[in-house]
Amino acid sequence: MIFSTLGRYFLRRYLVTAMWFFLGVNAIIFLADFSETSRRLGSMEGFTVLSGLAFTAMRTPLIFLQTLPTLTLFIGMTVLIALNRRYELVVTRAAGVSVWQFIAPFAAGAFIVGLWAMLVVNPLAAWGQQQSASLETTWREASNRARKSSFVPWIRQASEGTDTIIGAKSYQAEGTELFDVVVFHFDEDERVILRQDAARAKLEDGYWTLTDVLENRPGEIPVRVATAQVRTNLKQEFLQESLSQPEAIAFYDLLRKIRVGKSFGLPTKPLETQFHSLLSLPLLLVAMTLIAATVTLKFSRFAQSRSVILGGIVAGFVLYVVTVLVKAFGSSGAVPPFVAVWVPVIVATALGATILLHQEDG
Repeated sequence: MIFSTLGRYFLRRYLVTAMWFFLGVNAIIFLADFSETSRRLGSMEGFTVLSGLAFTAMRTPLIFLQTLPTLTLFIGMTVLIALNRRYELVVTRAAGVSVWQFIAPFAAGAFIVGLWAMLVVNPLAAWGQQQSASLETTWREASNRARKSSFVPWIRQASEGTDTIIGAKSYQAEGTELFDVVVFHFDEDERVILRQDAARAKLEDGYWTLTDVLENRPGEIPVRVATAQVRTNLKQEFLQESLSQPEAIAFYDLLRKIRVGKSFGLPTKPLETQFHSLLSLPLLLVAMTLIAATVTLKFSRFAQSRSVILGGIVAGFVLYVVTVLVKAFGSSGAVPPFVAVWVPVIVATALGATILLHQEDG
């Protein structure tokens, strides 16, 4: 059915409708995010209209990716209602084509959109997230308004018989550059022997380079120095893995990041959950399309039942909320990532297929 003339027609209708939905939603996301970006960052040094537009363009793919499951539900409902109103599905079913045959092109279209999102949109969103975060850090540094991130890096290191704890309000370059840094030096008895407050710290080969440093030693007057060095045995790869956020890693790099993280003994549950979430995305969109089909295939001469349409929207929304919730469980390690991601998708697909089977065959 998919490769027949009718199947290609249905698939083309689905993809064209999806394209218009994507353009409209991305335009709304872009305008809303640009307005918020201008309000939040517009007063900072270096911010211009053009740079703000570029900043928003880099953030848009990630926001769009988060809306894609719910958007797929509305795409499926819109296409099927339009075909029903024009009697095309009525004629198709009267010709003896079963629901499984003519729903296949729409499911294939959803699967194609899922692959496109996984292989194209996600790497673009990951790159945009990294670049936009770096650009925002540059603006805040120029304006002397460092941002207190909800994810504050605290790093402990042992080198040459002393323990050192390094903290920062923000970072960039995957953790190799820290801003608004504080460094605590401990002796063998775990007493603080030196505190260094620096504007910036950059990881070099075997040491941290601190810039604009205020040094405090017990019983001595604070001393300000232009630069200072703190020896370290930390590797750049370790910092990059320990500070990596799953949303800022492209699908192609996730497996490598997971392997490297395990080799360093770092927790990899968030990365594994993100990997399975992206891998299951095409099937999740197929499940959304099946749910859309369950509430729109029944022919109505004038308009679809509002209660039925509302039921489909609620069902799709519940499925999306459940997937986000179990993804949080998988990232925290409460549930194995594979189980947390795949079970809701499989259950939703089976449920949609069961309802369609009941409507078609009784």
